[in-house]
Amino acid sequence: MTDDWVSLFSGGKDSSWALYRALEEGLNVSRLLTVHPDGDSYMYHVPETRLARLVAESVGIELVEVEPGDLEAESAEDSGAQGDAELEPLEAALTELQGEIDLVGVTAGAVESEFQTHRIQGMCDRLGIDLFAPLWQEDPRELADAMLDAGFEIKIIQVAAGGLDESWLGRTLDEAALEELEELNEQYGVHILGEGGEFETFVVDGPHMEKRIELEYDTEWEGTRGRIRITDARLE
Repeated sequence: MTDDWVSLFSGGKDSSWALYRALEEGLNVSRLLTVHPDGDSYMYHVPETRLARLVAESVGIELVEVEPGDLEAESAEDSGAQGDAELEPLEAALTELQGEIDLVGVTAGAVESEFQTHRIQGMCDRLGIDLFAPLWQEDPRELADAMLDAGFEIKIIQVAAGGLDESWLGRTLDEAALEELEELNEQYGVHILGEGGEFETFVVDGPHMEKRIELEYDTEWEGTRGRIRITDARLE
């Protein structure tokens, strides 16, 4: 049997970068695993996770999906308890995979979130597997520049922070956008990579993908936050 890795994957830039770096390091990533949260989540990227199916096809790696109905834990009284509850279906899915593949580790895209990383590391310890987290504690701007230099095409699909208006929806995260985000970081404290939930992204193309993903969408805006709603998505 080969040493198999599972990429915890949402389609956003951070999990995509973790996957890309794992492949660059020669890790045998044999599965992508996407959790589809039902509503807001402390642990997972939420918007448009269904697009992970197209990414999996473009990358050529089998996708495992955890459906909203599998998230059976009731709303917890505090964020910590809810985070623990949200982790349960992910751990169950990985436990099941251990019976199918020679699972040696998972990839994760956390940059600064102790909340997420502590729980994922604890899960890995319980399962006896490794954690590959190439973004952890790295400089956010340097990470963003590295993504662009590698050829990632990143779309902003949700915003919820001061200074981010409707014009950011569907915008490409390029050099000009990063410069503006640095200014917004100084003015409002917006995280340059959006790790505080200020914005969410989707990677439509990258060096690890055989085909680019073309998106068509509508935008929704509610006062101080908004998102895009995908109407069509296809591989070019």
